[in-house]
Amino acid sequence: MKAIVVETCGGPEALVYRETETPVPKAGEAVVKLEAVGLNYIDVYHRTGLYPLPRPFIPGMEAAGVVSAVAPDVTEVAVGDRVAYAMTPGAYAEFAAVPAWKLVKVPDGVSASQAAAVMLQGMTAHYLVTSTYALKAGETALIHAAAGGVGLLLTQLVKRIGARAIGTVSTAAKAELARQAGADEVILYTEQDFEAETRRLTDGRGVQVAYDSVGRDTFLKSLNCLAPRGMLALFGQSSGPVAAFDPALLAQKGSLFMTRPSLAHYAATRAELAWRAGELFAWIKAGELNLRIEQSFPLAEAAEAHRQLEGRKTTGKVLLLP
Repeated sequence: MKAIVVETCGGPEALVYRETETPVPKAGEAVVKLEAVGLNYIDVYHRTGLYPLPRPFIPGMEAAGVVSAVAPDVTEVAVGDRVAYAMTPGAYAEFAAVPAWKLVKVPDGVSASQAAAVMLQGMTAHYLVTSTYALKAGETALIHAAAGGVGLLLTQLVKRIGARAIGTVSTAAKAELARQAGADEVILYTEQDFEAETRRLTDGRGVQVAYDSVGRDTFLKSLNCLAPRGMLALFGQSSGPVAAFDPALLAQKGSLFMTRPSLAHYAATRAELAWRAGELFAWIKAGELNLRIEQSFPLAEAAEAHRQLEGRKTTGKVLLLP
């Protein structure tokens, strides 16, 4: 099969498109013929070595397709099932071997592209508002990168709950996308100090939760945006890792909470995985969750897709098509 292989970590040029062996299912696995692959920032972290994987490896943590083979002990899925998954490396390929318990069946009315677009980013948005901080109607959330793949979904879920959404973006065009997703207020951080604006928009009280995927550039100001006993959910680090800090800082700023969550820990059982994916698929079918699939690249052009993602030139979801 054709796949993207990383032999030496580095820039986008480390993504090499070449022939490699088609996987055969081991015990507990199914092989999926992939139809659409989701691009995520974790793929960049793997490519650069920030989150190390044994080399050589095939990157990609999210995809959808059709089951083409199963191990004899697999009961969760069967050959021919339409499925999707997240959080298993190896998706930048024509076929992938995946633990069968991680595969969720894709219902009629949801396309492979939609399924691939929502698994990782959609379930991330889902766990952030339901579990990391169980957001309530009437509360206020600060959402960084509100026009990004997670940001647009997160904004919609915040509004679905009946909470207030304040988004930060870099351009006027991205601000419009965030508003279309339902953001009540949008801050252009390239023109305004998001900390001061958030404080102004909340009459100095601050927000109950800040959802921050940016990391180093926003960390301290995100803490300063929180109301007393507020929560910072730091779920990414697109600007780089946060420097070490004294936990006493959290007390000084209002007995704050901070967590660094990962989808793997919020979809650790098949039941929890099915709940999160099932709700997302149901909302997509009902037209209640809008997926903005901004661009699709042929799998062979994965390096260019990474360049655009890292250059903050993308909005919504980007797919790779084997």
